[in-house]
Amino acid sequence: MAEPATVSLKQFNRAAVLPYGLKIKHVCEAMNSFLDFIGFINTQLGTRSIQPLECMLMPANFSSIVGEFMTSSIPRHCPTLVKNQYHNGHPDLIPPNTYPNNACQYGHKGIEIKASRYLQGWQGHNAEASFLIVFCYESGRPTDEIKKIAPKPFRFLLVCGAKLELSDWTFTGRSETSRRTITAAVNRTGYEKMINNWIFRA
Repeated sequence: MAEPATVSLKQFNRAAVLPYGLKIKHVCEAMNSFLDFIGFINTQLGTRSIQPLECMLMPANFSSIVGEFMTSSIPRHCPTLVKNQYHNGHPDLIPPNTYPNNACQYGHKGIEIKASRYLQGWQGHNAEASFLIVFCYESGRPTDEIKKIAPKPFRFLLVCGAKLELSDWTFTGRSETSRRTITAAVNRTGYEKMINNWIFRA
């Protein structure tokens, strides 16, 4: 399988509004760090005839890896943000020395990071009033082998972000027989804010 192609600054929106000193070059560098990571991992797996990582894991687990990697990688390139050291703390990235030990359970300053296979309908466990950045991507899936779909390299499709308010989220319920976790989804007003402030497009 071909290695994922890197992204370039030409694919980024220089007019995108980013907070806390984050710049498009920082986002670009972090994305290329992930592309290098996933390319290396899958190459090594291939030498052992093991399927790619994204085809091995449940889709939600792989999306979590993408999001966590970006949360860890962005501060390596952007000196004005650090990873929130509180377990499951909100938001994921915070300005350094804003909270004790760079850790907060819930804060109002910072950036929340999400990754998704979908170009809309982004979800979270809670409705949050914060700056949200979503990394949308395409990759192989666990069902590809059964469906006889040829392997394809991971690639980012879209990155967008905006300051969302509670009104930009809508809770989605579930049936009495469903085991799905109740979640909040970015609604139309939130989506328009984010897509109008797109950061990267493939």
